[in-house]
Amino acid sequence: MSRLPFTRQEADRIAALAPRESVLKVTDFDASLDNVTSSSLGDYRMIHFATHGLLNTRTPQLSGLVFSLVDRHGRARDGFLRLADVERLRLNADLVVLSGCETALGRTVDGEGIIGLTRGFVVAGARRVVASLWEVDDLATAEIMQRFYTGMLVHHLSPAAALRSAQQQMAASARWGAAYYWAGFVIQGEWR
Repeated sequence: MSRLPFTRQEADRIAALAPRESVLKVTDFDASLDNVTSSSLGDYRMIHFATHGLLNTRTPQLSGLVFSLVDRHGRARDGFLRLADVERLRLNADLVVLSGCETALGRTVDGEGIIGLTRGFVVAGARRVVASLWEVDDLATAEIMQRFYTGMLVHHLSPAAALRSAQQQMAASARWGAAYYWAGFVIQGEWR
């Protein structure tokens, strides 16, 4: 797994927008599977994951998110949150953001729809999930996420309106205007 150097910037910018007492920011070695699967995650209304997403369309249960694969002492540890683990989470979140590659994809199963991470987080209790349709650029993702959260937390837009606004801002900029940088993120679960 390659490092994602702009995920820290992404986390810092988002955390700076929310009231300090309402933020739990977990980075580096603390971004562990144990912390992600702890029951305290259920206390948060917005949950943001800035990490690698892994897609397995043949066996969607093997899709997941990657967290720290080593501890503070350099020892290897399991850092892979698989779809079954996601479904066992007990969330009460209005919004989960999966800021990683191909997190909105999965396998289409007749009569069931798309089996993937987005569905897993809805099963776990998320009312809305923002996820990506393709491999996203790390720096551009940090930029769109800052704009997205500014829309929600500063301008009090709904998640759908905030995502649309962030995408429009990116599309209008000289640096990020290509659809590759902003069009991959979608919101699922919000029907209004």
